[in-house]
Amino acid sequence: MTSSNSNTERLVAAFSQLLSLLFTTAREQPIRLFFLFIFPLALFGIISVYILLHLLAPKPRPPYPSEKTYLTTLPNDSISTPKPLPCWYDRWHAEGCLKEQYPTIPDGFDVPDQASIEPAEVEVSVVVPAYNEQDRITVALEEMVEYLDANFGRGHGAQQEGKLLPTLERPKPGTGTPGSRPSTPHRLVFKSENSFAGAKGQSPPPTARETPPSGYEIIIVNDGSRDKTVEVALEFARKHRLHDILRVVTLEKNRGKGGSVTHGLRHVRGKYAVFADADGASRFSDLGRLIEGCEDVVDGSNRGVAIGSRAHLVGSEAVVKRSAIRNFLMRSFHFVLMILTPPATSRIRDTQCGFKLFSRAALPHIVPYMHVEGWIFDIEMLMLAESAPATPVLASDGSVIGTSYGIKVAEVPVGWQEVEGSKVSLVKDSVRMAVGLAVLRASWMLGVYRRRLT
Repeated sequence: MTSSNSNTERLVAAFSQLLSLLFTTAREQPIRLFFLFIFPLALFGIISVYILLHLLAPKPRPPYPSEKTYLTTLPNDSISTPKPLPCWYDRWHAEGCLKEQYPTIPDGFDVPDQASIEPAEVEVSVVVPAYNEQDRITVALEEMVEYLDANFGRGHGAQQEGKLLPTLERPKPGTGTPGSRPSTPHRLVFKSENSFAGAKGQSPPPTARETPPSGYEIIIVNDGSRDKTVEVALEFARKHRLHDILRVVTLEKNRGKGGSVTHGLRHVRGKYAVFADADGASRFSDLGRLIEGCEDVVDGSNRGVAIGSRAHLVGSEAVVKRSAIRNFLMRSFHFVLMILTPPATSRIRDTQCGFKLFSRAALPHIVPYMHVEGWIFDIEMLMLAESAPATPVLASDGSVIGTSYGIKVAEVPVGWQEVEGSKVSLVKDSVRMAVGLAVLRASWMLGVYRRRLT
């Protein structure tokens, strides 16, 4: 016992002497203390955090060959063989590699980033991430198809009951089964691609097309489900004659909601790309509001984002009835979000609503740089939109009068309801989201994540 006490006293005395030495040095020679102790310690800490982030930060895996194919139904009600899935990202990546290999812009010239993307083939693309959703996906699809048929039709080449459905024969907005949610027709004020042509006879960009896109597509990304999600979705497509309109993509291994959404957005063909949860919690007929919100904030390159928001429901009965711990965790996460995210993203009141829309021109500035495949992927999308490169500001005659940085995000109130069967573990996933957000922010700040071709 005496020996143990003696050792303790020696450690205390040594620690006291060290503190006294540091205090004396700091008072008499502060610069020496900084370079001999504080600076090396800080440098060691930064390097350690950088290495730790490289080990912990999620890195998305490349897709398997089978994940670049899709299944759909055929007019004879059979299921197709796997078909190649169109992918704007592959072409974008190939063109980017060629530009890096054969640069044509001299060094020192700050040119706004004009990321190109293939022309849209349909008006709206809907991406639905699905993991074991056989019991909930049908209700969501019913609402989607009703609204999309009423407001967009099925395009010039779509088939319904064996005949073409021309644009002039679209069902009128508001039609549907009794008791269905009301439809909100969208307005068409999106800037024409031809407006990019300058006043001096410049040719329009490669995204311009003579015939406007029409119709819609639904891409269901089956995230390695172990139930009958695929069978239920294809049966729904067969019942509603959604041949080659509803497409099912299956991931060989589960990637998480973020990975599913990112994979789906890489293959959309729409002028607008929206992702919606498979549970149908968000009212899909509010898609018109998202389109209007996007059109209100688009910049000179038609880049814009609109996100559904449940912030207006904070005092509603649906939120008040939630458990106290759920509401506490929700407010705590929002507080952490305000601290760790850049200014524009931190001002968004609801980042986690599973109902977000992107203009096609915005996709190349967001989707290729996604890393997070878990629950906080929404936040990385919004951060990437905020930090997007500059784009020209055009005058009424088409001439460039300036530049605008970042992609504007419109937060749009949407209808929402609680749906049973949530896969979120309240406490566990809340902690994971907070840690994931800290890792995400630090990775972008320290350069672990960067805007680059990979």
